[in-house]
Amino acid sequence: MERRGEFPRRFNLTPRCVVWDLAEVEAWIEERKQAPRKDISGPDVRLRKTRPVRSSSD
Repeated sequence: MERRGEFPRRFNLTPRCVVWDLAEVEAWIEERKQAPRKDISGPDVRLRKTRPVRSSSD
């Protein structure tokens, strides 16, 4: 999402630590809240390579 420009860019705080601008992230969250929801469907289960197994403790 960040590479596609759909999320705020990170920046280096130190050589081993990256951070995001809080105001930009909060604005992104508000944008997402206001955007109309698309009909989000789950993944096509027919394309799964494995089938999930329910544990016996359920």
